[in-house]
Amino acid sequence: MPFLRSITLLRDEVADFDRYPFSIPAIRTLDTLELDTEVTFVVGENGTGKSTLVEALAVAAGFNAEGGSANFDFETRGSHSELHERIRLTRGLDRPRTGFFLRAESFFNVASTVDRLAREDGPSLLDAYGGRSLHEQSHGESFLALVNHRFGPRGLYVLDEPEAALSIPGNLALLRRMRQLTHEGSQFVVATHSPILMGYPGGRIYQLSGDGFERVPYEETDHYQLMRSFLEDRERFFRHLFAD
Repeated sequence: MPFLRSITLLRDEVADFDRYPFSIPAIRTLDTLELDTEVTFVVGENGTGKSTLVEALAVAAGFNAEGGSANFDFETRGSHSELHERIRLTRGLDRPRTGFFLRAESFFNVASTVDRLAREDGPSLLDAYGGRSLHEQSHGESFLALVNHRFGPRGLYVLDEPEAALSIPGNLALLRRMRQLTHEGSQFVVATHSPILMGYPGGRIYQLSGDGFERVPYEETDHYQLMRSFLEDRERFFRHLFAD
């Protein structure tokens, strides 16, 4: 059974739907979003509210707004919205044994916090992250080191655009690790632009747009269709793209 079953916007507690973040169409139209599956993807163009929603979910679930585990309490800039105060998470009967909020834009701050904790608590803390400072690796290497070593069974993992640091083989490596962890009782909620990641077998996909939320099959996502058109005939694609 999933650790998170749904997220509901407490509409009666929203004072003004013309004010950010409630003015975002996908948030404005949000009622209840079902999460009762191993892997849920939130996809859509920039500005449709993916990261805003995933951030609010992570904070409501007990994670630090800038990323990390439930024990991370650093803040470099208080930029998260108040959405987490206006949502309700419906939880399953079981509680996760571990968890992590991984977001691309503030990963540097997470890596710095890991280094600080290792200095304060001892270098053995780095064992949970592969035995090396995340700053001593490339962006993609450090992402995968964290996923491979820090993520464990029966965990709740909220990922915001993890593909930003990853090559195509890196995306595939993340998919493999996600599969291992879901087989060990973990749950993922992922905001992504990557047509590779959103192809995860059995994943549920919610596509955000100016009209709100829509649950769509993989092959009907804008990302898949655009990438397929490009790969099938990029010369024709360029003729349309570069037309005067």
